[in-house]
Amino acid sequence: MIKAVIFDWGGVLIDNPVPGIITYCAKTLGTSGTEFWNAVRNFEEPFMKGEISEGAFWEGVCSELNVQKPVARSLWGDAFRKAYSPKKEVFSMVSSLRKKGYKTGFLSNTEAPAMEYFHEQGYDMFDALVFSCAEGTMKPEKRIYELMLKRIGLRPRETVFIDDREVYITGAKKVGINTILFKRADQVKEELASFSVKTD
Repeated sequence: MIKAVIFDWGGVLIDNPVPGIITYCAKTLGTSGTEFWNAVRNFEEPFMKGEISEGAFWEGVCSELNVQKPVARSLWGDAFRKAYSPKKEVFSMVSSLRKKGYKTGFLSNTEAPAMEYFHEQGYDMFDALVFSCAEGTMKPEKRIYELMLKRIGLRPRETVFIDDREVYITGAKKVGINTILFKRADQVKEELASFSVKTD
């Protein structure tokens, strides 16, 4: 019996912010999107795990690009805010599930500036939150899923995890969590129904 539904952030609860972040940051730094993203890849994981600060992240990226560090207090945060586009129907689904007595979880690979923005929104529809940057681990590593299970207080088979990336779905499956690969909100509702979870 399913007792909790866990949601990814980028690509599920919101439109994928990465293209917008790349465009915004590349323009600010005066480089191409491709050059910017190639530089980011070398520092992405430690930034997402909270192992390096945003300042250290930009030092590394800008050194590779041979450009000056950004003057903005948080260029990544500014870019994320600009790119942020919530999927209202999915947020509504979370609220509906919670009202029906299901626990709801939020599990995201994300950076500290984005986590800060999340908290500013005052979202109150989640019972458990796990941000990679606050935990030092990220999807698809086993530990991040186990941390969510511990925080939500349930066994793997009692949960369903929804993500838009196959590699993260595979990581959850390895821990024994039920999964749904996100494509559309209505498709998720149909697949939740197959687990006897009603969203309406």
